[in-house]
Amino acid sequence: MSGHRALLLGRCVSLHGLTCWAEVTTLEACLTITCGIDWAEAHHDVALVDEAGKLVAKRRISDDVQGYRRLLELLAEAGDSADEPIPVAIETARGLLIACLRTSGRKVYSINPMAVARYRERHTVARAKSDHADAVALANILRTDADAHRPLPADSELVQAIAVLARAQQDAAWNRAQLSNQLRSHLKQYFPAALAAFQVRGVGLDSREARAVLAVAPGPAAAAKLSTARLASVLRTAGRQRNIDAWAQRLRAIFTGEYLHQMPAVEQAMGRQTAALIMQLDAACRAADDLAAAAAAAFAEHPDAEILTSFPGIGPVTGARVLGEIGDDRARFRDARGLKSYAGSAPITVASGKSLIVRNRKVKNQRLAAAGYVWIFGALPTPEIKEHYDRRRAAGDRHAAAMRNLFNRLLGCLHHCLQTGQTFDMDKAFPLPEPRLEPAAA
Repeated sequence: MSGHRALLLGRCVSLHGLTCWAEVTTLEACLTITCGIDWAEAHHDVALVDEAGKLVAKRRISDDVQGYRRLLELLAEAGDSADEPIPVAIETARGLLIACLRTSGRKVYSINPMAVARYRERHTVARAKSDHADAVALANILRTDADAHRPLPADSELVQAIAVLARAQQDAAWNRAQLSNQLRSHLKQYFPAALAAFQVRGVGLDSREARAVLAVAPGPAAAAKLSTARLASVLRTAGRQRNIDAWAQRLRAIFTGEYLHQMPAVEQAMGRQTAALIMQLDAACRAADDLAAAAAAAFAEHPDAEILTSFPGIGPVTGARVLGEIGDDRARFRDARGLKSYAGSAPITVASGKSLIVRNRKVKNQRLAAAGYVWIFGALPTPEIKEHYDRRRAAGDRHAAAMRNLFNRLLGCLHHCLQTGQTFDMDKAFPLPEPRLEPAAA
């Protein structure tokens, strides 16, 4: 930072009912300043420390435009410039404040709250805690251990938009699965015919056919009254185009079968609950489908889409999820192992004395790990992938471990392809084993 002098300043002002304190001590020489921000919903505590760990300035700012402007003023008073912006440490990676700080070109470090708590215990055993103390701790973590933490990546605007759409679609898909399981559990208590009708290969309770039929007949009594023609009409309206008559006849036979029943009033009440669940499930399905189309369209515009879709098992939606989590900042991961650790596919070793344990990672990007499972599951029909999976299973790996091993290997290939700008080559990724040479005859 450039050397400068600042006058001793102390003031107390009121901002929207919040009291803000600012104290700036005299800076006599060229200092390295780090900034820590303790994030909250309505306000943020800011602390600046110099290279010796001395508090240079502190302030409480509001979570709005005025607060952001005051933060910039505080940083400018401490020597912030476009050429040498003051780095910032904060406990979150989301929000408008983070977005604005990243667009300013400065390095922003997202520090895990557990790391902040451990650092705080280095200086006090009384477990005292305050927002200002946490801001100072964040600034000191950045001052002493910046090399141990990674700044938020400099991702492009497009990949950040892809991440928003992909995560929203993933949330909608998880919500759809949760509601489908909830509906299944509910139907089992009073309407087993619905489970027999729609829990078949390729069709589930979240299918268009199931949602359409259960919307018009949420209970066994109403379903038994549906004629074959009415069922065919409902299926046709739901969008089914093939085997409509066969489907209608099968559903009619199931709904008119003999099953156990609840009492009529109870059955009717549970039918109303089913109707409510169907409305929620229908909304979740439409949201998942709409977001999938939006994520796929945005993903197709990114130059890395060609590389990602060259891998077996990666389609537009899975590719959007993977790209949204790893970003397009090539300097984000030092090497392939950094990416594998981030995704949770690389094993972790716990060694102490004579004990040596190798286990899977628990701390990881859960979204990327979930996308990786879908990726590998879709790639399993590929002969080379299936052969590697079978070899791991034969060696003693469980299904999850074999899938994780494949994910780990393909992540290494993905890192290499993205760094070099080339598409996936199966022959290089899974080369054929060299034939054994038979000993020459005597």
